[in-house]
Amino acid sequence: MSYKFGWTAIATAVCMFFVAGCSSSEESPPPETPPGTLPPPTASITASEASRFLNQATFGATAEEIERLQSMGYAAWISAEFAKPQESLLQSVLLVEASGAEAGQNELSETFWTRAIVGDDQLRQRVGFSLSQILVASYSDGMLAERPVAMANYMDMMSAGAFGNFRQTLENITYSPAMAIWLTYLQNQKADEEGEVVPDENYAREIMQLFTIGTLELGSDGQVRLDGMGEPIETYDNSDVTELAKVFTGLSWAERGQFLGRPDTVRSEYLPLVMFEAEHSPEAKSFLGVTIPPNTPGDQSIAIALDALFNHPNTAPFISRQLIQRLVTSNPSPQYVGRVANAFRSGRYVFAGGEVAGGSGRGDMRAVVAAILMDDEARDAAFMSDPAYGKLREPVIRFTHWARAFGVTRTNIDAVEDLRDTRAPSSLNQQAYRSPSVFNFYRPGFVAPGTESAAAGLVAPELQITTAASVTGYANFMDEFIVNRDNRANIAPDYSPELALAGDPSALVDHLDLLLTAGALSGSARSRIIDAVNAIDSSNGTFTRNDLRVRTAILLIMTSSDYIVSR
Repeated sequence: MSYKFGWTAIATAVCMFFVAGCSSSEESPPPETPPGTLPPPTASITASEASRFLNQATFGATAEEIERLQSMGYAAWISAEFAKPQESLLQSVLLVEASGAEAGQNELSETFWTRAIVGDDQLRQRVGFSLSQILVASYSDGMLAERPVAMANYMDMMSAGAFGNFRQTLENITYSPAMAIWLTYLQNQKADEEGEVVPDENYAREIMQLFTIGTLELGSDGQVRLDGMGEPIETYDNSDVTELAKVFTGLSWAERGQFLGRPDTVRSEYLPLVMFEAEHSPEAKSFLGVTIPPNTPGDQSIAIALDALFNHPNTAPFISRQLIQRLVTSNPSPQYVGRVANAFRSGRYVFAGGEVAGGSGRGDMRAVVAAILMDDEARDAAFMSDPAYGKLREPVIRFTHWARAFGVTRTNIDAVEDLRDTRAPSSLNQQAYRSPSVFNFYRPGFVAPGTESAAAGLVAPELQITTAASVTGYANFMDEFIVNRDNRANIAPDYSPELALAGDPSALVDHLDLLLTAGALSGSARSRIIDAVNAIDSSNGTFTRNDLRVRTAILLIMTSSDYIVSR
């Protein structure tokens, strides 16, 4: 089965679902404990509500997890996820290295797909993946493609950061060999007297522009602040970049006796970088209104700089808005951003039943995650009918959702070549931790030119990788797995529950609607899919009638705009 017709209609159809805007807004102090919102502690959770929540909080809802969430409730489920131990990708890569084999890019792909599809710490892995699209390091090419240990360690940092403190995550990535390679400040030298050597500015620029404060001053609710002339106010200028670049001089590999050269051991690829004081700039460093005195030790200079960025008034709304975009909706209201930013600032979130998430102070990600997932705009089903609400479900998560929903338990990509690299438009047009640049696969403020969403002032980040080629490629890619791979032990779905319903197309589609679209399948789409399934009344020589019905129904739902747009 091949799809070579007008799949671009999907991209056109989803443009109406996004909204954004900017205005001036003053900073306001956070409440001591951000209030819990919906639902009240005594409310029961419907299966559709559970499915919708899980599609925001995991790599895809499953029937078993829907029932588990219904029995536990939101607060208990989230708290249980917080308590789960982290499953390490680095350990998997190190085991391969210890066996005498050489871990490479395939091993990184394998470890990600495995954790995303069958990992038990789903909330941690999903939030970590979201963080990785803000704090971007990529093994797309260059030196990181040749250092899977360094990259696996970075991937673990993102998962650890999902429930950790954002200030610690900033420190972790700053001392990470992977980030230092990616943004070229590894063995970054202080300026020389002749002016022939100057500190590398890449990390200094990106840690401000992308990782903490952004380019424009924001109010406490994420709205752009305006000056007296009605113009946006820039957060930093080139002198701030130049001065901050001096801070990140002198870092090199651990377990090495000299500054320059390659690492001596594999451990150096995952141990934190160390400071070589002789190569650290001794000059005073002034940026963002902060001055580090001359001759301040290197590690102390970095700590002062990271504290300044972490405590900047922009950081809470800047990071909060992007995490909301990755988990819930592309265009959260200023009120939604403000509530989550308050949780970031206070480090504490109180569920409606009185349970507390967080508590370690500013930047506690447990409070941020709970605030995002439990906000009215995430949980109130009334928002689903708002054409300004929702997000394109990113391609990686569409695939993991299929695998999780239909019982895939093994992801041996050595035997499934299609999953080794899914960056091409003919595939998923996206692969975790392999974006082409530090700006991720798509920008949080991307506006699709010439679309209805653009005319309405809406942002739609994932539309940046949505093209005629990628829409067709996605349909064909999913067809390969949904329809054609049943007999492959390496990534085999279990359609047993669906086959039991295949004799009743209406019941089958309702079941898939709950599992995949959380009950959001439109009446017209439902009718068309039921008609298409009913029309299949015989086998095709490879599959039975019921096999064909199940596979067709899944494929049609997963390529529909009702699925592609997550609401």
